[in-house]
Amino acid sequence: MQKQSQKKIEKSMEFKKYYLSEFQLHDGEVFITFNIVAINTDKNEITVAISNRGRISVTTYDLLTDSNGSFYFEYGINYEKININDFEGGKVK
Repeated sequence: MQKQSQKKIEKSMEFKKYYLSEFQLHDGEVFITFNIVAINTDKNEITVAISNRGRISVTTYDLLTDSNGSFYFEYGINYEKININDFEGGKVK
């Protein structure tokens, strides 16, 4: 039990370096900017601030894991895969 708690604390500390990290996605017309606000591994959720065409919204998405063990979430009607490793700040596994 203590090892699980320690792992969660370590993962939480690792995710803290991503606070407000930025990623830009070009949708064919404009760049959409994402900033990480929070990552909750207990609920498998990520909260991001999204700047899109002059509007800013804060949205929570399901935090998913791909076959390589990398974390990502899906954005938009096309379910664009946004990988956490693509945000500035390094790699998380």
